[in-house]
Amino acid sequence: MLLDELDRFPNEMVRVSEHLHWDIHALFIRIKKAISLCLREAALSPSSIGIDTWGVDFALLDGDGAVLGLPFSYRDDRTEGTVEDFTRTISGERLYELTGIQIMRFNTLFQLFSMVRDKSPLLDEATDLLFMPDLFNYMLSGEMKSEFTFATTSQLLNPAKGGWEEEIFNALGVSSGIMQEVVQPGTVMGRLSEEIGFETGLGGIPVIATGSHDTASAVAAVPAEGDDWAYISSGTWSLMGVETTEPVITADSMRFNFTNEGGVCGTFRFLKNVMGLWLLQQCREVWAGERAYLYEELAGMAGETEPFQAILDPDYEEFLNPPSMPEAIARYFRETGQDEPRGHAGIVRVILEGLALRYREVLEQLRKIRAQPINRIHVVGGGSRNRLLCQFTADATGLPVTAGPVEATAAGNVLVQAMGLGFLSSLEDIRRVTRSSFELESYTPARTAEWDPAYERFLDVKKRTGV
Repeated sequence: MLLDELDRFPNEMVRVSEHLHWDIHALFIRIKKAISLCLREAALSPSSIGIDTWGVDFALLDGDGAVLGLPFSYRDDRTEGTVEDFTRTISGERLYELTGIQIMRFNTLFQLFSMVRDKSPLLDEATDLLFMPDLFNYMLSGEMKSEFTFATTSQLLNPAKGGWEEEIFNALGVSSGIMQEVVQPGTVMGRLSEEIGFETGLGGIPVIATGSHDTASAVAAVPAEGDDWAYISSGTWSLMGVETTEPVITADSMRFNFTNEGGVCGTFRFLKNVMGLWLLQQCREVWAGERAYLYEELAGMAGETEPFQAILDPDYEEFLNPPSMPEAIARYFRETGQDEPRGHAGIVRVILEGLALRYREVLEQLRKIRAQPINRIHVVGGGSRNRLLCQFTADATGLPVTAGPVEATAAGNVLVQAMGLGFLSSLEDIRRVTRSSFELESYTPARTAEWDPAYERFLDVKKRTGV
């Protein structure tokens, strides 16, 4: 398989009336432009189109199929306090038993609950809910359906039943009638509408439900063999876990707050969300006022500075969306009684070390929950280009790391479409193509003994912050 990038455009939150939203209309214009470039600039006529996006966010539509306002971003603060409030109605234990999903305040469930709690008038008008990739599929084809891998992230679907959980909707006071039929990755959702087909020049080509949660597509493209591996889908978030054939819903999986999200070909992604390179991205954005760093430059600086100047837990809640990430990190060090690292290089190194230490913690938890061996780690996504982080991951965990492909989500998306069109027949086929199509990098653990005392410090800091 060869991938060729024809267009890339930013996806930025917009602030409207003190809330963070997604400008879906601007995004859809760019999607249509990108689609039209296939024929107009590359002289390629696609066989199909597939959409994937980040998780949990959604739009509400009225009876005429019109979108009711701009969808909220999961980073908006409207969900503060929702977990505590909603679990007075259904306990966290019961929610996990029903859904197997990690309880996080930005899950679709708690976003919906915030609208109920705050008496949003949009709920009175809404007849349909569409998750973000399903919304764009609808805008392309006119068909309303929900793709399985994304639907599982909502904490509204019962994976054992394979359908929406009425007990949760009853507790919400929202009708499950606003939800759509759930379809599996590889399903043809519909075809480009006549209007969009004319506008893009592509006619009525199929719109296929890929692994529409971006991590589902990325994990499908992990170039692994056997079953003794874990993955880290590394980007703004780090999603670390293993692939299973059934949801893992146990006392230990709940205690460690793991999640069971749908995968391709009947699999599940048993994983934990880690804050990821968001911290570095946000620091770089603030520092741009002083100096416009390249990511490679930041990693190079961090690699040359003193190790373990301080310990940082990337999942500290205040890092979700602070006004200034460097200020939030400085405040974290004060609150945990640590000296702040020296300069930008020190902060970058502490962020990357913190991620690697968190990966080690998640790995140890996975081993406690499941008896199956984990002997190697595959890192896919944009973070696989960060050689320093990949080496830190190998050193901290003591496991060999294979990095790549960088564009795992795009690769998985395309290959699931190929499966939907009958060119491939299994997840093994997808991974075979991935292995033969991309150059991968290997990292061998080194200096692992230096990470043991740092890990003890990491666990001690977490105790002090109550995480």
